[in-house]
Amino acid sequence: MTIHKEGKGTLTVSFIALFIINALVQYLTDIQWLHIATLAISVVLYAIVLQFFRNPKRTVTLNPDAIICPADGKVVTIEEVFEDEILKDKRIQVSIFMSPFNVHVNRYPLGGKVAEAIHHEGKFLVAWHPKSSTLNERTTVTIDNDRWGKVLFRQIAGAVARRIVMYSKPGDLALQGSEYGFIKFGSRVDLFLPLDSEILVKEGEVVKGGITVLAKRP
Repeated sequence: MTIHKEGKGTLTVSFIALFIINALVQYLTDIQWLHIATLAISVVLYAIVLQFFRNPKRTVTLNPDAIICPADGKVVTIEEVFEDEILKDKRIQVSIFMSPFNVHVNRYPLGGKVAEAIHHEGKFLVAWHPKSSTLNERTTVTIDNDRWGKVLFRQIAGAVARRIVMYSKPGDLALQGSEYGFIKFGSRVDLFLPLDSEILVKEGEVVKGGITVLAKRP
């Protein structure tokens, strides 16, 4: 397991801030139990921030007939919807909620050529709010794939997740399971799949990015 590059700045600032707090407590008071308590709390807080940015190694099995999970989390939505931003047709939406304790790396669910990669400014409603997919800050990526056609997926910010990082650019060649982005401190990823997709997960199921197969082509 490694620490993701997106965490280096936050971890550095957190370490410096906690170091200064502990130094001030040591300097301003002789109360021994307060020194120990401040240090203990600092270690716990830093460990919490550290786990936000963990990046475990994943062995991805490439499968052109499968859509693999783009993020760790829980499946919260499986429903037929009309995607009106780019695809302009009906799709099966599969949504994965990422809690602050999940791995926050986002991976390509399939391979192909990146057709669109768009960042939208927006609000920071809670990720399970019904309007969050259209009102919140988000990214939209579409992949052109010979087997699946055009597949769209989104990173969606939430009340806690205030920064979305997207590495995709139009024209990029996407490798299934490789990183395409990062959402700091959780939130949600939505996928919009063809109606004839065979969905292999259920609402409430815990899934792993790069490992769990969400759907197959019949």
